[in-house]
Amino acid sequence: MNTRQIRVFLTVCDSGSMTAAARILFMTQPSVSQVISELEKESGVRLFERLNHRLYLTDAGDRLRLYANQILHLSEQAKKELADLEGGGSIRIGASLTIGAYVLPGMIEAYRQKMPKVEIFTLVDNTSVIEELILQDQLDLGLVEGPIHSPFIREDAFNDDELVIICGLGHSLWGRTRIEPDDLTGNAFIIRESGSGTRDIFEKAMSELGVIWKTAGIYNNIEAIKQAVRGNLGLAVVPKISIEEEIKLGQVWVTEVRGLNLKRKFNLVYHRQKFFTTAMQTFIQTCKKNSPELVEEKQ
Repeated sequence: MNTRQIRVFLTVCDSGSMTAAARILFMTQPSVSQVISELEKESGVRLFERLNHRLYLTDAGDRLRLYANQILHLSEQAKKELADLEGGGSIRIGASLTIGAYVLPGMIEAYRQKMPKVEIFTLVDNTSVIEELILQDQLDLGLVEGPIHSPFIREDAFNDDELVIICGLGHSLWGRTRIEPDDLTGNAFIIRESGSGTRDIFEKAMSELGVIWKTAGIYNNIEAIKQAVRGNLGLAVVPKISIEEEIKLGQVWVTEVRGLNLKRKFNLVYHRQKFFTTAMQTFIQTCKKNSPELVEEKQ
C-alpha cells in the first residue's frame, strides 16, 4: 500500500464514484478501478460494495479510510518538518465554543512564543463536530468541554470549569443567592445546540434532580445567549469564565442551586493512534503548563 493508492482510495470515497475520482485526479476511469482492485487484493477484503452503479464503503473500507487520512497527513507533516528542522511544521487545532472563545486565544499566544515558525490552523465548533473531525484526521488535537463517545479518542484533562445559572434584571430569581431545585421547575431556559457539551451536562444534571423545565430558545453562540438573558427571554446555563464582565457590571445574576453539580473538566482530545510531531508535543505541554495541578495528578 503506497501513498498513491491511498490518495486514489480517499478521492473515490469523497467523490462517490470512480468516474468522478478519475476527473479529479486527471486519470482514466480504468486506472482508478485498477488501483482500487489492487488495494482490495492486497488487503484481502472488499472495500466498496457496488450496487446499482453506485459505490458504498464496506466496514473494512470505512476502517481503512480512518487510517488513510492519518497516513497522508503524516506524510505531508514529515515533508514539512524535514524541510525545516528548526521548529517548523504545522498543527491543526479544534476547540469547542467556550474554549474557543475564552481559552484558546491565550493558548495560541503562549504557543507562538515557543514555536513561532509553526503554521497553525484553528477551528471552533461544538464538541461532537470536533470529535468527528479528529476521527477523520481533519484535526490533530481538540480542546473540548463535552463528552467524547468514540473509543478511538483519548481524553486528558487540562483545566477545570464551572457552569452557572444566570438570570436577567427583573427575573423572579434576581437577588437570590441560593435556591432549591424546585424553584427551577417550570422556568424557561435558553440552551445550546445539540452536540454542545454545555447542553449535555445541563440536561443530565437537571434530569438527575427531577427538574421539569421549558426551552425558550436554542442558540449556538454564548454572546447571543447572554444578550437573551439580559432581555429576560429566559434563564441560561453558561461557563462562569464567560460572564465575569457581566457580573461586575451587574447585568446578570448568578444563583446557586442546592444539589446541582455543574462542574466539569476541559479536555485535550486526540486519536489514540496519533503520531505526535514536535509541534503537537509542544502544544500539549503548553496546555498542561496552564494547569500544573492536573499534571501532578497524572504523574
